[in-house]
Amino acid sequence: MFIDPPEPKTSRKTAEMYRNAEDTYGYLPNMYRAFGHRPEVMESWSALLVSLRGNIEPRRYELVTLAAARELRSSYCMLAHSAVLAREGVSGEELTAIVSNAEDAPLDEQERAIMIFASKVVHDATSITQADIDALKTHALTDAEIFDIVAAAAARCFFSKTLDALGTSPDQAYVKKLGPELAEKLALGRPIEQEPEAALP
Repeated sequence: MFIDPPEPKTSRKTAEMYRNAEDTYGYLPNMYRAFGHRPEVMESWSALLVSLRGNIEPRRYELVTLAAARELRSSYCMLAHSAVLAREGVSGEELTAIVSNAEDAPLDEQERAIMIFASKVVHDATSITQADIDALKTHALTDAEIFDIVAAAAARCFFSKTLDALGTSPDQAYVKKLGPELAEKLALGRPIEQEPEAALP
């Protein structure tokens, strides 16, 4: 990381954020270290996620996030959200196909259209036209659902860019969750952190 994460004793909120993260994950993820100087921003981000996820089905949210993370070349978010899909039963081969937008990816036509659109939101939102919105509506998506897709993709820009601009490496834990081969395929940007060297005797 390009900045030094603060120690827990720096502030009550930082200590509380670190402690809650360790209780949830069993270790302190690097993304929480990155926000250590401003735990209130992570708190606001978490509240935004709750709001976004409350209006979009879990699988769709993960696919939108993957599409956004792929466009952003965010290793951290690619790995984190691929791990969520893997936990829900999506195989490594299926994840690879989804990420590469392969013809045999386990996506229906609506899901494929959503991922393509989410990528466009991240790549150049000014290029989106009424025709893009109308095309989504042919896949039985409502105006409210289209808003949810745009909001989830746009929000990912904030989080992914914050982590990458601070040089935040994806946690080694994702290698254990996804396997080294798949994890390396999904790390499109910053490399995964290395295992800490064993202490010399």
